[in-house]
Amino acid sequence: MTNPTELLHRRYGVDAFNADISWNETLSTLLSHRSIRSYLSDSLPSNTLETLVAAAQSASTSSNLQTWSVVAVQDAQRKEKLSQLANNQAHIRQCPLFLVWLADLARLTYVAESQGLSHDALDYLEMFLMAAIDATLAAQNAVVAAESLGLGTVYIGALRNRPEEVAEVLNLPPHVFAVFGLCVGYADSSVNVEVKPRLPQAAVLHRETYQLEKQDQEIALYNQIMKAFYNSQQMNVAGDWSEHSAKRVAFAESLSGRDRLQEALKNLGFKLR
Repeated sequence: MTNPTELLHRRYGVDAFNADISWNETLSTLLSHRSIRSYLSDSLPSNTLETLVAAAQSASTSSNLQTWSVVAVQDAQRKEKLSQLANNQAHIRQCPLFLVWLADLARLTYVAESQGLSHDALDYLEMFLMAAIDATLAAQNAVVAAESLGLGTVYIGALRNRPEEVAEVLNLPPHVFAVFGLCVGYADSSVNVEVKPRLPQAAVLHRETYQLEKQDQEIALYNQIMKAFYNSQQMNVAGDWSEHSAKRVAFAESLSGRDRLQEALKNLGFKLR
């Protein structure tokens, strides 16, 4: 088990607090998370998929409605199509298992109709938000499970760039939306990937009330940490974290097609009242 002080240093890029608590392998797995974008072609052990789904189904779900589903994609041609729809990301093609996590209100629509009941509440934004949250909680459980088994993962939000086409590739019925994808496989150890530092806790942890104006010093420190990280990883990122992040939200075009997400969701059967 890696030393807690070392793990915390890697996660924040500087010496952090002293984790004077009983440490365990779960904490080590969580703090060691890295986004893996280069995979070996090795197949996964049998029952890996089922184990990950069991872990996902162990996550909390609002009112036990379980408003999510997942599509496991292993077919090379289908992964190729999804890769093209997600800005041609090669790791979607490389990984042996690609999971597409879905906000799924089709199942409750079917259940309500089979009971002879209306399902008007499913047309409201709250239910879509609930389904997206459910899918996210489930997926993160699966990520922790995968990484505890020595596998690498990376989320693919770019599936939201072209939602209707993703739905067509996966044969999704109305009221189902692909929230994001997830690559799963063995990391290619020849490609060095370090733990990416996060914002200092003082920037995200607020005690009792939110204090936006007190974050300046922490963000300035993080800018320095991230500039050093970008350089060490030979990442082609101009400027620091603040500059990079501000540019990502400057214009609607920065959303890579997701500026029309409301329209796409309505095309997929979500009324979002």
